[in-house]
Amino acid sequence: MAGAIMPLYCCKNTFLSLLINFCLFFFQPENLQKNWLREFYQVVHAHKPHFMALHCQEFGGKNYEASMSHVDKFVKELLSSDAMKDYNRARVYLDENYKSQEHFTALGSFYFLHESLKNIYQFDFKAKKYKKVTGKEIYSDTLESTPMLEKEKFPQDYFPECKWSRKGFIRTRWCITDCAFDLVNIHLFHDASNLIAWETSPSVYSGIRHKALGYVLDRIIDQRFEKVSYFVFGDFNFRLDAKAVVETLCAKATMQTIRAADTNEVVKLIFRESDNDRKVMLQLEKKLFDYFNQDVFRDNNGTALLEFDRELSVFKDRLYELDISFPPSYPYSEDSSQGKQYMNTRCPAWCDRILMSHSAKELILKVSTDPHPQQVGSQLWYTN
Repeated sequence: MAGAIMPLYCCKNTFLSLLINFCLFFFQPENLQKNWLREFYQVVHAHKPHFMALHCQEFGGKNYEASMSHVDKFVKELLSSDAMKDYNRARVYLDENYKSQEHFTALGSFYFLHESLKNIYQFDFKAKKYKKVTGKEIYSDTLESTPMLEKEKFPQDYFPECKWSRKGFIRTRWCITDCAFDLVNIHLFHDASNLIAWETSPSVYSGIRHKALGYVLDRIIDQRFEKVSYFVFGDFNFRLDAKAVVETLCAKATMQTIRAADTNEVVKLIFRESDNDRKVMLQLEKKLFDYFNQDVFRDNNGTALLEFDRELSVFKDRLYELDISFPPSYPYSEDSSQGKQYMNTRCPAWCDRILMSHSAKELILKVSTDPHPQQVGSQLWYTN
């Protein structure tokens, strides 16, 4: 498993944002949960943040009902651990209402406040006023009635291919020493088929994500509330431009097309070197992206492929991102013993991102005397 972290100095305090997709976390709870918590506590100890935000997607895993007991155990451990004893205030928002297809997003948002942090308030969206944060509180089940957040699931027609999508967002608003900002936990739509993603540049899926993210940004700056700076972080499912990537990686290859006998539909593409005994370079299917050399995605943190990471460019006037200093965050192996290997299901990509408004960028105070300047930026956090 891997998650992105961003330590920064904001509103005169150390702010730490973390995000992770928990799809497999509860599938192997005894192994993954123990390892994840150990790594998480090490990150907390290393950065000693005053305010910490943890945004989770697919919280509870693919089989949420069966994982409910593991979810409760995980939350209890996190809130009561000795490593978190200095965080005397917390807010936890878990969308656990999996029986409601109309509203369920499987998002989880955790916020931890250090005891040294004074005068912190959270916004009540119903009363339209801030309330002082005290104690530790957990909210779950029907988050729609919780006034301290806004939660929405994207309309079904945004992604008609998916019979039951859990994609959506949760928004909270905070104020620290007169510095107000929104934190948005987001999960956007995935690529349903590698073959369809490869057809056009940009892909049809990129357009779907563009529409959904635009909806969220419009929603959080509409006229209902005062406009404040915002940070949006979660699983954006941003993918590399598949057509451009394949054409670059297989520039000197010949392509073989395999079709289904009954429908004549393309079911597989095979790219072979023109010489070298026609070695197979890439095999592409709906859920197969098998490239012969994974090192290209890891060497120098995959920097050579960043030119194909184009989905955010549409929002350059609205969103800012610190430099990416980690390899593609998806799709890592589901085998915990091979945590830094990619699966051959999708083209590796930077799906997990930490973005902010341009006004939020101005809140980040990068102190010139900081002995650890590399801490200001998005990093990858591995959990094996």
